[in-house]
Amino acid sequence: MRWALVKVSLAVTVMVVLAFALPLGIVVKEMARDRAFSNAERQAATIAPTLTVTTERRMLDRAVESTPAGADGRMAVHIPSTGELGSVPLEIGIRRAAVRDIATVRRIGRASITEVSGGFALLAPTAIGAGRIAVVEIFVPEGEVSNGVDTAWLVLAGVGTALVLGSVAVADRLGLRMVQPARRLAGAAQELGEGRLGARVPEEGPPELHSAAVAFNSMADQVVQLLANERELAADLSHRLRTPLTVLRLNAASLGDSAAAEQTREAVAQLEREVDTIIRTAREAKPQTSAAGPGAGCDAGEVVRERMGFWSALAEDEGRTVRVAGVERPVRIPVARPELAAALDALLGNVFRHTPEGTAFSVDVHSTEEAVIVLVSDAGPGISDPAAALARGNSGAREGSTGLGLDIVRRVAEGTGGDVRIGRSVLGGTEVRVWIGRGTGARARPEGRRTRRGARRGRRRTAEV
Repeated sequence: MRWALVKVSLAVTVMVVLAFALPLGIVVKEMARDRAFSNAERQAATIAPTLTVTTERRMLDRAVESTPAGADGRMAVHIPSTGELGSVPLEIGIRRAAVRDIATVRRIGRASITEVSGGFALLAPTAIGAGRIAVVEIFVPEGEVSNGVDTAWLVLAGVGTALVLGSVAVADRLGLRMVQPARRLAGAAQELGEGRLGARVPEEGPPELHSAAVAFNSMADQVVQLLANERELAADLSHRLRTPLTVLRLNAASLGDSAAAEQTREAVAQLEREVDTIIRTAREAKPQTSAAGPGAGCDAGEVVRERMGFWSALAEDEGRTVRVAGVERPVRIPVARPELAAALDALLGNVFRHTPEGTAFSVDVHSTEEAVIVLVSDAGPGISDPAAALARGNSGAREGSTGLGLDIVRRVAEGTGGDVRIGRSVLGGTEVRVWIGRGTGARARPEGRRTRRGARRGRRRTAEV
């Protein structure tokens, strides 16, 4: 927008300067020409009184030399013969005009200008009596005709250039005044999109941008209010779970000392901890105003080991073969520990919920400099519609499913600039691949990236969701 205004201003100013400077330059040229010939006419008029008194050569020579034009050799006098026997025409000075031009002026009795070598000649007729007409010739050099024209053109060019530069400078300032509020608005919108809900813009600038800034600030305030309401609702709903959880805990305490009873009590305790975490997070959550620091996050390997330790007991009871790989070394990711644990529980819970008992599954963690990839594979029947499975709230018509599990996983991955993909695993069932960016706030996931496991498998295809 800024450069568009500058270009428009430049074009308009150039047209205006040309519309005024060209005619003015032509007028200056004509004025210089008129001034030179007017001066020549005055020079010719100074010799007229002498011609009316005498035509004697000696007197005329003296009169011609006494004039500025005559002293410079630019005046000539052409006197016709008297018509008497033996009389000849008299010419004083250097003739530059053609004889026929002199004869024409003598015949019409009116001054005329004719072009000669090196300039122009003014031919002025003067009556000298007895019906004779003398012609006074004044030579006007080319430089005198255009005297001052070049200077005038330079002045006009300088003034025009100054006007153009001034117009461009003013347009640039006006454009900057319009562009800066637009840039601030775009920057605030980007910050809001990145989750920094404290982003606001100054309500200033042109009326249209001022209105846009007011609308943006109002929208941001409403977003913050809606999120606050959502946190309160989540906290209230979670708090309502405390009563049935208390009943479950009391009932689990009376189950005895069997392995199943211990597992049930552990599950109830874990559920209580998760509910407490949800309530605490919802109550204390604040709008994000900056990215997580370099020390934020958790060790993905440690969290995977911990959650697999929890789910392995149930897997053993159901006769499932479990394989875990890639968790031997620390793998730091910019995801909070509770969030990653919730995502893993959602993925593993889907395996137990939607595959028959005895179905094998595996969890693999692959780490690179840019990302950490978590693969959860099973040997079950697979997912016929991966896109629908990832849609929030879509249970896929499966009993006991809320449709929020994979959405939790997806939000964790997308919070780091990654994504979630569902495809066919080498075990024959479903493979859920969670791509977690290691740089907080990463924007784009490199296309064509393949995991080390995917490179080994070669023929494995995943469906883009």
